[in-house]
Amino acid sequence: MRLRKNPWVLYSSLLPFILLVRRSGGDIFRWAGYNLLFYLVLPFLLALLLGFKPRELGMKVGKRGGYRWALVLFLLTVPLSLYGTRIPSMKNYYPIFGYSGWGDFLLKELAMGVIMLSNEAFYRGFMLFPLAERNEWLGIIAHDVPYALAHIGKPWVEVPYSFIAGIVFAKLDMESESFLPSFLLHWFGSALFDLLCVIL
Repeated sequence: MRLRKNPWVLYSSLLPFILLVRRSGGDIFRWAGYNLLFYLVLPFLLALLLGFKPRELGMKVGKRGGYRWALVLFLLTVPLSLYGTRIPSMKNYYPIFGYSGWGDFLLKELAMGVIMLSNEAFYRGFMLFPLAERNEWLGIIAHDVPYALAHIGKPWVEVPYSFIAGIVFAKLDMESESFLPSFLLHWFGSALFDLLCVIL
C-alpha cells in the first residue's frame, strides 16, 4: 500500500487525535490549546509528512461563493438558534464556559474561535478534502461520522444536528475549495447561540 499522499492513511492516522481532544480537560483556554495542538498543528505536520500540500487540505482563502453561502446559512440559522434557546438542555449547557463580565465573555468567545478553527481544519480540511478528491460522497460520510460522534456527551439533539451540519459544511467548503467558510459559519453561529443563551 502506498503511504505517500494516501488519503486513507491520513484519515486513519487522524482518528486517534479525536480521542486525545475528548480526553483533554481544563478551562476554555487550555481546551483551546489542546484543540490547536491535536486538531490543527500535529495533523497539519502529519499531512505534510505524507506529502499533502496545504491547498489540498483546504488551507487557502478559496472562492467567494462559499463565503456568500456561509452568510446566507448564518442568517437561516438565526431562527434555529432562537428555537434552541427554548430547549432546556441546550440553554443549560451553553455557553460552555463561565464568565465574569462582557469582556471575559468576548475573550472566551475568541478562545472558542480557536477551537472552531481547529475543528474545521481537522474535520473539513484534513479529513474531508483528501478523501473527497477521490470520491466526494465517501469523503463526506467518512469525515462526518466521527464529527457527529464527537458531539456525544452534549445535549442529545446535537448528534443528529451535527451530522446534518457536517454535510452542509462539507458541501460549502468543497464549493469554496477552503474550510474557512465553514469555520466562520460555525464560529459566528456558536457565538450567536451563546449570546442568545445569555440574554434570553
